Amino acid sequence: MNQTVNADPAELAKFSELAMHWWDPDSDFKPLHQINPLRLEWINAISPLSGQKVLDVGCGGGILSDSMARKGATVTGIDLATKALRVAQLHALEAQTPNITYQEIAVEALAQLQPESFDTVTCMEMLEHVPDPASVVQACHDLVKPGGWVFFSTINRNAKAFALAIVGAEYILQMLPKGTHEFAKFIRPSELAHYCRSAGLVQQHSKGLQFNPLTQRYWLNEDTSVNYMIATRKPG
Repeated sequence: MNQTVNADPAELAKFSELAMHWWDPDSDFKPLHQINPLRLEWINAISPLSGQKVLDVGCGGGILSDSMARKGATVTGIDLATKALRVAQLHALEAQTPNITYQEIAVEALAQLQPESFDTVTCMEMLEHVPDPASVVQACHDLVKPGGWVFFSTINRNAKAFALAIVGAEYILQMLPKGTHEFAKFIRPSELAHYCRSAGLVQQHSKGLQFNPLTQRYWLNEDTSVNYMIATRKPG
């Protein structure tokens, strides 16, 4: 692999291996299907998607990309996991999703080709899987138009997150395949805020994502101690 690409080959392989299961709501991707309506509505409430040109960075099999297109956005989904992208493309054809395209390209490369081209950029559940998350944040800033919104979601790095996101989710509840996450790659909100400030993005909102294993229910609140999302804006 080209060493200048900000991607971990092992991470790409991991998600490519699971590609065929992306659109099975009872598969390893069940949590993504469950949280997608929550994050979609949060994004849409802050930056109404209808009529917008939207980029979904690290789109995987296209769960969020597809739902944003159905809200009326023209969506481009990008990823470097080839098999996952093929699944996304196939699903868009089968579901006849309007106004959606997928590209196999690094976000940094796209930022050089199409700077300030998008009204909204989303980068969800991706930063904790790349070698240099700050580079991704900078590229997202470069891709969004002045005044546009950039949304990130990731996992906090602390003992509670280790217990819930790795031990609980991967080993006890087996909601995710073992090895999905590496604790050392988790990102504290203060670190993500620093990446955003350095890139020129201004943080405006944050939300935590909570899960009750007994009721199997997710909801949003102000607790960012484990899974969290932030909304940032490019000045201008």
